[in-house]
Amino acid sequence: MALDGNAIGGLLLEIFGSDMTSAQATCASCGAVSPVAETMAYVRSPGTVVRCRRCQSVLIVVARVRGLNCVDLSGVAALEAHPRP
Repeated sequence: MALDGNAIGGLLLEIFGSDMTSAQATCASCGAVSPVAETMAYVRSPGTVVRCRRCQSVLIVVARVRGLNCVDLSGVAALEAHPRP
């Protein structure tokens, strides 16, 4: 079951040290730009998978291994934490 990106706000805070739900993510597959809060998050798998709402490509994968968060951002072409007005 998909949740919106707000569901992983705490996890992203732990990883990045700041609120990333308002960060603008650019999908490396289709080029869609949207806040992380508007992505689709799957949190019931062995890790957390974040997908593009437009094309369903995988943007972010987070797996906890031996107490460490292993993060794969290869599906994100750009991640801008403080978007310019």
